[in-house]
Amino acid sequence: MNLRDCYNFDDFRKLAKKKLPAPIFHYIDGGSDDEITLKRNTSSFNECDLVPNILTSVGEPDLSTSVFGRKIDMPIFLSPTAMQSLYTPEGDKASARAAEKFGTMYSMSTMASFSIEEIANISSGPKLFQLYVHKDKSITDDLIDRCKRANFDGLCLTVDTLVAGNRERDHRTGFTTPPKLTLESLFSFAMRPGWVFKYLTNKKFELANIKHKTDKGTNIAKSVIDYINEQYDPKMNWKDAEYCVKRWGGPFALKGVMSVDDAKKAIDIGCTAIMISNHGGRQLDGSRSPFDQIKAISDAVGDKIEIILDGGIRRGTHVLKALAAGATACSFGKAFLFSLGAGGQEGVERLLHNMQHEIRRNMILMGCKNINELDRSKITYRNYL
Repeated sequence: MNLRDCYNFDDFRKLAKKKLPAPIFHYIDGGSDDEITLKRNTSSFNECDLVPNILTSVGEPDLSTSVFGRKIDMPIFLSPTAMQSLYTPEGDKASARAAEKFGTMYSMSTMASFSIEEIANISSGPKLFQLYVHKDKSITDDLIDRCKRANFDGLCLTVDTLVAGNRERDHRTGFTTPPKLTLESLFSFAMRPGWVFKYLTNKKFELANIKHKTDKGTNIAKSVIDYINEQYDPKMNWKDAEYCVKRWGGPFALKGVMSVDDAKKAIDIGCTAIMISNHGGRQLDGSRSPFDQIKAISDAVGDKIEIILDGGIRRGTHVLKALAAGATACSFGKAFLFSLGAGGQEGVERLLHNMQHEIRRNMILMGCKNINELDRSKITYRNYL
């Protein structure tokens, strides 16, 4: 199997599983506790059906929208995800270049493998930075100020990771950053010599944006769970979020909003966007899926703030359903990480190509000339309460 055989999420996942050592594959693939929310993030789309119109003279549909003050050529972009050089040596550079090629947004994690400045130097495309509030507040200030100097377009503050979720797969596989061999993982690494060779012969793994503030995660191997619990501030509150909004002074989103009340509060503190997200089902298991919540949140605040649905996206039809329910755009993480692990930049480009064509084809089949025509009349819910 190779990239030419990858047409959908399951194909990219299968190829990534073949190429990546087990601890790294399961870090992408897993969720928290019993992984009920992880599964629900995608299955919730099946409780809603598309309703097409015919004979509308669609022609070539316009897939573009605007988020964080930038136009993007299709209504889906790359979610911020950590440690991308574990999947391919070029890591975030590969993702940023692929996103720019397809005219969509690249998002950088605080825990990226390359620095803010390195990415700014290789990509002029739309860029979003994802912020965590650390116990050491100087780290937060430093990251915001560096993003300003590097001309990032927007910031999003992740608010659902005050402590780490119970990711049992990571416990079982011994996943750490940087990776280290254990008795449990030795066989898996040995069976992926291609990955091991690239890892050992390329740039040393590091958490590039914060390495000057802490050795943990760069020179001192830590499980991601331990890193989060040691470094992130569990006392973060609305005042902290408002401080970040004001210090940044530009387009700003809260990532992890799941309730109407919190969406309204985000507007009150000056946010221009919210990302409806449960961290890919990796934090609070048993919580609602983003698609479960999009209708209620859109009804309450959709005319006041950009709404990004983050989580569970596998198909172009999922994007269309989210837009019809009230989203401005969507973002996805697992899908593009599997494509990154399966084929580096070429893999991400193939995924974006597939998604672009799925959205375009299904827009024509829906009878929609542009994404603004995707409204509530274009969907119906099964057994909707």
